Amino acid sequence: MVVASGMNVTLVASFLMAVLVLFLPRRQAVPAALLGIWAYSLLSGFDAPIVRAAIMGSIAFSAQALGKLSSAARALALSALTMLIIWPQWLTDLGFILSFVATASLILFERRVARLVRFVPGIFREGFSTSLAAQIGVAPILFATFGQFNLLSPVINALILWTVPAITIVGGIGGMIGLTVPFLGKLILLLTYPLTSWFIWIVNLFA
Repeated sequence: MVVASGMNVTLVASFLMAVLVLFLPRRQAVPAALLGIWAYSLLSGFDAPIVRAAIMGSIAFSAQALGKLSSAARALALSALTMLIIWPQWLTDLGFILSFVATASLILFERRVARLVRFVPGIFREGFSTSLAAQIGVAPILFATFGQFNLLSPVINALILWTVPAITIVGGIGGMIGLTVPFLGKLILLLTYPLTSWFIWIVNLFA
């Protein structure tokens, strides 16, 4: 839930594009957004999940800039091939394996799962369907690696996943403003308190 991965890259890229297109034509804004994605990846430590997300994000944004459609499955395969060529040891890295299997499961199953869980309240539905779809591929790996798996994890994820984008965005804005105006940055960060409190309460409840 808190590892830097696709959601974080998407939020960073979307924020950068929203700001850059105010000042630049879209074709010029895309390269700047790509630089932002890779700068974020560097700051995050270049772990396998973030590199995978950065490559897929770069492919998607480049396709948009060229006026072409990008296939998620092809982007995923190209990301895996690129990463293994650069660093073959990633093939045995659990983060690499889980990241790619989870993403492949989302591509294959998320739409089908979403149709089956329409009964879930709207604010939790997307988190539940994406988590459940990802767990189809990930659960066997987790069980084989650690000898256990929490059957309630899709439910827990659904209850807290919706808070992550807001916490990330408000936290990022508060952090940037806090670099120059610390007091104002702290005030902005207080806006995340209800969401982080809910996040921690849910995790402790099911721990």
